[in-house]
Amino acid sequence: MLRRTSLLLPGLLLAGRAKSQTQEWPDRPVRIVVPTGAGGITDILARIVAQHLSPRISQPVVIENRPGASGIIGTEAVVRSRADGTTLLMVYPSHPANPALKARLPYDTERDLAPISIVSTVALVALVPKESPDRTAADLIARAKRERLAYASVGAGSLAHLANALFCAQAGIEMLHVPFKSAPEAHASVMKGEVAMFMDPPITTLPLLAGDKVRAIGVSTSRRLAALPEVPTIATSGLPGFEATGWNGLLAPAGTPPALVARYSAAVREILADPAVRAEFARHGTEARPTTPDEFATIIHADIAKWGRAVREAGITPD
Repeated sequence: MLRRTSLLLPGLLLAGRAKSQTQEWPDRPVRIVVPTGAGGITDILARIVAQHLSPRISQPVVIENRPGASGIIGTEAVVRSRADGTTLLMVYPSHPANPALKARLPYDTERDLAPISIVSTVALVALVPKESPDRTAADLIARAKRERLAYASVGAGSLAHLANALFCAQAGIEMLHVPFKSAPEAHASVMKGEVAMFMDPPITTLPLLAGDKVRAIGVSTSRRLAALPEVPTIATSGLPGFEATGWNGLLAPAGTPPALVARYSAAVREILADPAVRAEFARHGTEARPTTPDEFATIIHADIAKWGRAVREAGITPD
């Protein structure tokens, strides 16, 4: 009996070790930290993902909103969390721009976080006043070369600000930047004709377009949006090669077991392949965009460089 037990023991140990190496799901609730307030598009998307992730991992998945400092407060909280798969982070477009916008971050964007998957793309719609003479991006560029025009954004260093800066740099024009504290203020400025253009995500521009209060001359993505199929891309509307796309993505603290990161990534890709989920995303003016961890890491690296150039060309001083 003792000899039989001794023969079985190595096998049991190997089986236990193999099981631990497969990185089973966490055995307690998982939280997704959203570094913005409740009700925004990042929060909405995180809640959709959490709802569908919970039954797949047999654990509650809760949302914790930690807004402030362009997402830095919530991100730092995740970086300092245990790397055991129980804390995840849903970031928004400022994430790869922050290294250029901030003189000092309390974490290293690439070193201290493990990419899981992009969740959705964040497009921008170029809006002009309803009575504007500009029907295309080419029209606006030509007019900006003759007149002093202005564009609006919500806060310095936002995706809209950087996208406009990139637009001006690639078009070889100068436009005055007018930052507003909120999207409704910027919308009002466009509707009154005080600024020539404002780039904003579809979730807030769709109601304005439906009310015929402004006109769209292009979208910032490389292809047309399903929510606005009649609006051309800026690249085909007058500025070839232009693309300024942000994203929402899911990450974990660095050191999270790679096998567990891979399992989370596979689960997110499965969720985002569901037609019902994709339709729900589309209703909010965004598109599902699942990636592998390696693909996401490559995109983060490229976007840090891209937005770094945009910040320098816009003359923005890191704070």
